[in-house]
Amino acid sequence: MSTPTPDSARDHRFLTDLLGVMAYSELSAFERLSSDARYAPTLRDRAVLGRLAVREFEHYELVCARLRDMGEDVEGAMVPFQRSVDHFHERTRPADWFESLMKAYVIDTVSADFYRSLIPRLDPATAALVEQVQASEEATGVLRERLKQALADDPRLASRLALWARRLLGEALTQAQRVAADHAFLAVQGSEAAGNGATGNGVPAGTDPVRALLTSLATAHSRRMTLLGLAG
Repeated sequence: MSTPTPDSARDHRFLTDLLGVMAYSELSAFERLSSDARYAPTLRDRAVLGRLAVREFEHYELVCARLRDMGEDVEGAMVPFQRSVDHFHERTRPADWFESLMKAYVIDTVSADFYRSLIPRLDPATAALVEQVQASEEATGVLRERLKQALADDPRLASRLALWARRLLGEALTQAQRVAADHAFLAVQGSEAAGNGATGNGVPAGTDPVRALLTSLATAHSRRMTLLGLAG
């Protein structure tokens, strides 16, 4: 599949929506991690979340710069997603430090998988930005190791965090489905692929691209939970 040019109104709107939700999500992540850091049991843990919060704000600024380069108003691009993102975080408010760690880990990894799935539709500059912003292995590695340590220190956490992770995944998949459907993030991939026998994600033609994406996100999440020693 050839890379679509960003010249058409349709593609410009697609990019604006994608960067708008990314920008607001990164800003929200910065606020959430900064707030959660206050409940860290040690100064070391507080510093860990503080560094992750700074990283999220740096990513926010990168996305904002790309929007401005496109001639878009940053706030205007984010506003359509403010209510749904805020509502998501209200529904998934952690009860304690350990749930905060798990939320940061699950949302960071599922979000990265979601945005990377859209890369085949992006122009080179935007694709490079998404790769840069979502290249979160260092951050997720820190969260993963901290979770492993917490589970080793208190095995009783396992069942509670496993249930919490499943709830987070369900909420994240609902959010991804809503955003993908409302803003047609996958519709063009599916229609363009009909003549080529596959979608931009390698899904056979005729397969619902949103359903295929959600299945892929859930499978990747399950593998990560298994590596933590939890049921996916």
